[in-house]
Amino acid sequence: MTFQPSINCPCIGQRNTDVLSYSAPPVGETDFGFSKESYRRSFDECVTCGHYFARHDLPVSQIYEADYVDSTYGSTEGMVTRLQRILSLPPDKSDNASRVKRIRDFASAARLEGPSQPHKDRLLDVGAGIGVFPAAMKSEGWEIVAIEPDPRTVDMLRSVVGIQAFQQDFLELDAAKLGRFRCVTFNKVLEHVEAPSSLLSHAVSFLEESGFIYVEVPDVSAADSGESREEFFVEHHHVFSPSSLSLLVEKSGFDLVNLERIVEPSGKFTLCAFIKARPHKRNKTVGNE
Repeated sequence: MTFQPSINCPCIGQRNTDVLSYSAPPVGETDFGFSKESYRRSFDECVTCGHYFARHDLPVSQIYEADYVDSTYGSTEGMVTRLQRILSLPPDKSDNASRVKRIRDFASAARLEGPSQPHKDRLLDVGAGIGVFPAAMKSEGWEIVAIEPDPRTVDMLRSVVGIQAFQQDFLELDAAKLGRFRCVTFNKVLEHVEAPSSLLSHAVSFLEESGFIYVEVPDVSAADSGESREEFFVEHHHVFSPSSLSLLVEKSGFDLVNLERIVEPSGKFTLCAFIKARPHKRNKTVGNE
């Protein structure tokens, strides 16, 4: 197995291998068309920070190159149905409602500590999916811009959610095209890329001077509840510990403001973090524009 994802941390040389192993898809995992005969994968654990790294030679890129919408939602209509169902959940049953409250509370506290903003708060959501989070933040009065790779998802974000959306690789997106944002969000996104540090490092160019980044990632503590957990499905290259997420933030040039370990209403084990760019990194980025 040659698959070697990285979080750009200094402690990935030594690992406990095969701490979780799979010879068949766990119950609940989306069928992405992998051959049952070749379905062999595992997670290695960093002995220093406790991070889980996926290890396999499955062609996971085909998940997104193929028809992800049909595999996951059945159709465009299925996306709309899922969006409406999630948005209609009562707050105490909704992961998204809890997420929105965390960001709203953090932004309100930060606003009291910093200079007032004469304009409407803007939010850039990277990997917006079907738009559950953007829709809720739009209703909170934020101006939302979304980034998504799938054209049908982008069309839904524009036509159904009613926000500005771009079908583009975030790493190829120029901040001059979109302007600056009060908040950049990565909700259950960083675990899907081999090198999440590159996404975080690129995000600094999109932040206002008092801006912040919000991150959600799967938590390795889910392993205590069994290996057939969504946190360890095949599309996840990484599962984070508090230490490894802290290291990722530091090595990507940010300061960790707050990190919380939660169990969401859906039962997902999740790490949530608010981070801010270091002043010298922000100034260097602005000066290079």
